[in-house]
Amino acid sequence: MQGGFTPVETIKKVLIVLNGFIHDFATGYWLSALIAIYLLHGYRIQAKAGAGFLADIERFFFWNAVGAAVCIFATGGMRSFTYVNNFYGPEAEATRRKMLIAKHVILFVVVGGGTWWGYCTAFR
Repeated sequence: MQGGFTPVETIKKVLIVLNGFIHDFATGYWLSALIAIYLLHGYRIQAKAGAGFLADIERFFFWNAVGAAVCIFATGGMRSFTYVNNFYGPEAEATRRKMLIAKHVILFVVVGGGTWWGYCTAFR
């Protein structure tokens, strides 16, 4: 046992950290893909000769953004099972849960709206 953990506990902790890393990475990638769509769209409007090629790249980034959003939701769902209950005490935990719900409602709207914007931009 390394660090007082059994091998199974160690693997579980590694998977929890890896899940969090993938969640955060996918979130950054999603935002980066939308920025790429925005920039490419501007170039596509200016460069008529390469517009078809740039539109293909925009669509590539759109589908990558969709994949990242799926990954965000999947790893976020798994992440919800790894939080320690009452770590900060019952009163703080109740407030933390309310704030997490509000944050996720806002972020669901942001990711949904951003992905819709990416679709409208990449496919027009």
